[in-house]
Amino acid sequence: MNIFNLLFNYVLQTTIKYDIDESHGLSHSMNVLHNAQSIRNSLNPIYHPYLKDQDHIIYTSAVLHDMCDKKYMDVDEGIQNIENAINTSFDSNDIDAIKQIMNTMSYSKVKLNGFPDMGEFQTAYHIVREADLLAAYDFDRCMVYDMYKKGTNVDEAYENAKKLFYNRVFKHHSDGLLITDYSQTQHFILKPLAHQRMVSWNQILKI
Repeated sequence: MNIFNLLFNYVLQTTIKYDIDESHGLSHSMNVLHNAQSIRNSLNPIYHPYLKDQDHIIYTSAVLHDMCDKKYMDVDEGIQNIENAINTSFDSNDIDAIKQIMNTMSYSKVKLNGFPDMGEFQTAYHIVREADLLAAYDFDRCMVYDMYKKGTNVDEAYENAKKLFYNRVFKHHSDGLLITDYSQTQHFILKPLAHQRMVSWNQILKI
């Protein structure tokens, strides 16, 4: 089976089983995958020749990273479920790397503990982590999560999302969370787009 068929089928099944809403579901997995590919392709192969042998780890972690999210399930249970699903497609060393990337890449864990020592997979870790951070610049996605998980109405979700963006997302660059040149550049592209979406919502909600 094509590995991506396996991965996305797993995302579909897991989102249903654990009632994972669309903000962390299939489309988000796809967006993070594409971000990861863009970051990975931006890195000079002369300085990162080993990445070609880690692509399967990078892309698997990108697709599955929220399938063990504590917002939706017990983390250890989610990690074990993922291992069970992919253990015939990866060797034990690769599975350990995938598990460690997914288990340490969240914004909250990085802010609390800093970056882990991932050894030979350090760059792969940052690629996946930053791919997820770039997906966080989607203002509507933030509102969607708030409405699903907190039961807020659209006005409340807008205000909550706006606070989160000013307190967190817009600080990704200044907080030193974006390591690669690609992600740093994307910050200055995505930030004004998010501002524009805020202005648009503000106008709509005043109608």
